Amino acid sequence: MGLGKWIGGFMGFMTMGPLGALAGYFIGSWFDKKTGEMQYEEGTSGDERRHAQGQRNSFLFSMLVMASYVIRADRRVMHSEMEFVRRFLRANFGEEAVAEGEEILLKLFNEAKRLDQASPTAYRDMIFDCGRQIAANLNYGERLQLLDFLVKIAQSDGSVCAEEVRALREVAQAMQLAASEVDSMLNLRGDSLADAYKVLEINSSATDDEVKAAYRRLALKHHPDRVAALGEDVRRAAEEKFQQINNAKERIYKARGMK
Repeated sequence: MGLGKWIGGFMGFMTMGPLGALAGYFIGSWFDKKTGEMQYEEGTSGDERRHAQGQRNSFLFSMLVMASYVIRADRRVMHSEMEFVRRFLRANFGEEAVAEGEEILLKLFNEAKRLDQASPTAYRDMIFDCGRQIAANLNYGERLQLLDFLVKIAQSDGSVCAEEVRALREVAQAMQLAASEVDSMLNLRGDSLADAYKVLEINSSATDDEVKAAYRRLALKHHPDRVAALGEDVRRAAEEKFQQINNAKERIYKARGMK
């Protein structure tokens, strides 16, 4: 995952949006000899491997673009937020990706400052353009997993301010996700019954049948198989999220005496 590939992706993003970034980044990956980081089933063709690597690269670059908006939401770049991104890159994409990913984020912060001088909504407008292209290139489950990472970045300093919640909802809208999905993910770490209802996107007055239907709906949306193309590390993160949803369901079932 060389620096030239990142810079090519960044320049493509600036000129043609995330699709341009994906093109520059993906083309570079065809010649990358380090793609053995991903595990493939026996018999997987070269084209299938390149497509899978392209999806993974697209996911990574999209996460960095949207993270730049969420991190700057309160007009402060917190050490804890940047450290979370570093840990994410290190765990999911290797040590080399840490410095390269941080460089991309810093370039995005500088671009945001430049656009802010032109118009207070210019960077937001660009994020919405990016979101539309992300929605065209990542499936629903992959976008939900991307949103989950963004929520975790916002939570990394121990609290989520109103500006960050607004930014998360705007990013979700830009990627054609519902605001209710942001609220659900913000409560995944909670352990109260009230948190559990928010995770399932229902209120406590819901009937037992409505609770079951809400859980089935979330289980389908967040099933780890939906992110299988992004690699085992991202799938493991999806499995953790799926377990948190199951925990919320179990709290509600237990409180209601449901089976």
